[in-house]
Amino acid sequence: MSVLSNDAIAEAIAWRRDLHRHPEIAFQEHRTSRLIASLLEGWGLKVRTGYGGTGVVGTLSRGSGSRAIAIRADIDALPITEDSGVEHASLTPGRMHACGHDGHTAMLLAAARHCATDGTFDGTVHFVFQPAEENEAGALRMIEDGLFREHPTDAVYSLHNWPDLPVGSYAALDGAIMAAFGVFEIVVRGRGAHAAMPHKGADPILAASQVVSALQSIPSRAVSPLEAVVVSATQIHAGDTWNVIPDICTIRGTTRWFSDEAGRTVEERLKSIASNVAQAFGCEAVIDYQARYPATVNDAGAARFIRETASSPKVGLSAIDAPLSMVSEDFAFMLQEKPGCYLWLGAQREGENPGLHSPRFDFNDAILPLGADLWVEVVERALPRT
Repeated sequence: MSVLSNDAIAEAIAWRRDLHRHPEIAFQEHRTSRLIASLLEGWGLKVRTGYGGTGVVGTLSRGSGSRAIAIRADIDALPITEDSGVEHASLTPGRMHACGHDGHTAMLLAAARHCATDGTFDGTVHFVFQPAEENEAGALRMIEDGLFREHPTDAVYSLHNWPDLPVGSYAALDGAIMAAFGVFEIVVRGRGAHAAMPHKGADPILAASQVVSALQSIPSRAVSPLEAVVVSATQIHAGDTWNVIPDICTIRGTTRWFSDEAGRTVEERLKSIASNVAQAFGCEAVIDYQARYPATVNDAGAARFIRETASSPKVGLSAIDAPLSMVSEDFAFMLQEKPGCYLWLGAQREGENPGLHSPRFDFNDAILPLGADLWVEVVERALPRT
C-alpha cells in the first residue's frame, strides 16, 4: 500500500493531467514553474527559482543532520502534435508531453508534500525541477547557474518512466546506463541545373544520398564491433520543384556512443566521410557537429542503494536486469558533478503501449504512487533519524 492516501494520489494525478494539458518546451516552462513553486511554497519548503531560466528547487530540512541529497524531475514537453485521444490531451497545438515528464514532476511533487507533512528524516533534501531535458541541456544550465554550489549535495537521484518494463519493476544499473548524444548538420553545396540536363550542374542531392549511405560505415567499420555506436540521419531537405536540381541539400541527424574514444572516432569519421564523398561528386560539405550530452553513468554505490531501497518491503518493486539504452539523458551532467543513480521505472500498459516520443503516448498514472513511494523511501533511508 502506498504511503500516499487515496486523496493524495488523486490530487497528484490531477496535477499530472493539468501539466499534460499545458505542455511547455525547453526554457519556456513558465506556467509549469509557477505551479511547482506555488505548491512547494504552500507546503513550507524554501523555494528558489530561475536556475536554467525556468528551473525550480524546493529545499526541506529536518533535525540537525549535515547530509543532503537531491532528487530531480524534468519538466519540459516536446514539439510534437498529440494524437493520444485522451480527455486531458494537450491544449497547445504542436506541443505535448510525449515523454512523461508531466508524470515525473507530479510524482516528485507528491513525494515533496509527503516529506513536508509526514517526513521522518534527519538532514536536507533538495527537490529539483529541471527545464529543457530534451536536447537543450537544461541540467547543465542549472549547474552553471549554481545549483550544487548553492545547494550542497552528497548524492543526486532521478528516474524515467520506461514503457518497455512492466509496472512494478525497475532497472538501476551500475556504471553506464544511457548513451552520449551528438547532433550534426551537413550542408552539401553543389551547382543547380535543369533536372533534364544534370550534367551541367553538380547534384547535391545525389552527393547527400551517398553521404547518408557512407555514414553507416562508421558503426560497422570505424569502431570495434564490441562498441555500441549509432549514426542516424533523420532529416534531408532540398529543392522546391520537380524539374530543378537545387544548389544545396541539408542533412541532419544524431549520433550515440558510450566510450570517449568511440565518440571522438564518430566525430572525426563523420567529418571526413561527408567532406570527401561530397567532393567526389563535385560538391562541398559544410559540417556542424555538436557533442551535446555525455553518457549517463551511475555511481555503483548509489545504484546499489537505489536497488536496496526500491526492492525493500515499503516500496516493493522488482529489479530487472535491463540492457543499456542508446537513448540519452542530460541528467548525465549532474552525475558528472555528484555521485548518484538514474533508474528506469516500469510503465508498460496492457494492449497498445505507445513508446516514448510517440504522438499517442500518455504517462501511465498507475505508476505515480510507485514513484512517489520510492522517493519518500530514498529520503528516509539516505537521511535516517538516529
